Amino acid sequence: MLDFSRQSGRRTARVAAALAVATLALSACGSNQSTTHSSATPTPSASASASMSASPSVSPSASATPTKAAKVITSLDAITVKGDAGKQPTVTAAWPIAIAKTQSKVLKAGSGRQVASGSTLSINYVGIDARTGKTFDSSFSRGQAATFSLSQVIAGFQKGLVGHKVGDRVLVMMPGSDGYDSSGGNAQAGILKGDSLIFVVDILDVAYTEASGTTVTPAAGLPKVTMKDGVPQLTIGKATKPSTLVVQPLIKGSGAKVTATDTLLVKYRSWAWSTGKVIDEGYTSAGIQGQLSSTISAWKKGLVGQTVGSRVLLIAPPSEAYPDGDPSASISKGETLVYVIDILMATKTS
Repeated sequence: MLDFSRQSGRRTARVAAALAVATLALSACGSNQSTTHSSATPTPSASASASMSASPSVSPSASATPTKAAKVITSLDAITVKGDAGKQPTVTAAWPIAIAKTQSKVLKAGSGRQVASGSTLSINYVGIDARTGKTFDSSFSRGQAATFSLSQVIAGFQKGLVGHKVGDRVLVMMPGSDGYDSSGGNAQAGILKGDSLIFVVDILDVAYTEASGTTVTPAAGLPKVTMKDGVPQLTIGKATKPSTLVVQPLIKGSGAKVTATDTLLVKYRSWAWSTGKVIDEGYTSAGIQGQLSSTISAWKKGLVGQTVGSRVLLIAPPSEAYPDGDPSASISKGETLVYVIDILMATKTS
């Protein structure tokens, strides 16, 4: 299982790749980007691959080709969506249809944080080929929400979701040029070059980019945490090394409380108490994801009950971290570790 709190600070790029957020099944085919999925990262579909050339899951009937030409629509009013938010919708239209430019429409308005370019999202969605009217992918049917960065998915998904809010149910339709045309379609999903695509998306959450909330004055006698160029700095100074786990919120976020079974998206940095040197650099990335249950005891005990959006100082004695040390991460036997962790998102693990 993934342990996303023990990687060496000298291997930041590899750590970020190994723990990158799960890629949506509709990742941009032919993209030069790549990512590696760890065993602790939720996979949005059985067809997802580490190369980001993942193809949406599909039923055999989705490859059927209509005999008439697609009607080009100019308004999403031509599409009917039925069903309650939170459940898989039924989508109907006079198939086949197509669209010249990506459009989106709010079917149910939310009031949460707004989606920005490059945001990391947690969503439920269904994807339909507008040529055939067939569903080619659905997180609803898998029973697991998808978590991904908008920088990792096809252009139409980015265009269709930016500006919308947590709680929105959004109808998105895109031309093939914003879908899979650059890869000649997606044969496994029955999507041909030129096919327009339709998605109904429930936006469940948008990750914070850094801690945000109410500043908390730490208890006296703890190491001092400051921020420089957006990165935590630690001064141990005359602080007394504790013998038990210390959990000190520095910023109290307003999000949901973390549970023991959550998958977390975090930024973090850690230091060795004995030297004050950084031993693990996970803060300068866009965020690192993994299951809380796979981490060291200090994280399991210290982060459960904290709220999303929080920044938390953890001081972990050897018994709560690595009693025997970890030479691969430059952690000596008996070392006390200090962590500063920003909790950006928490999603339920099915």
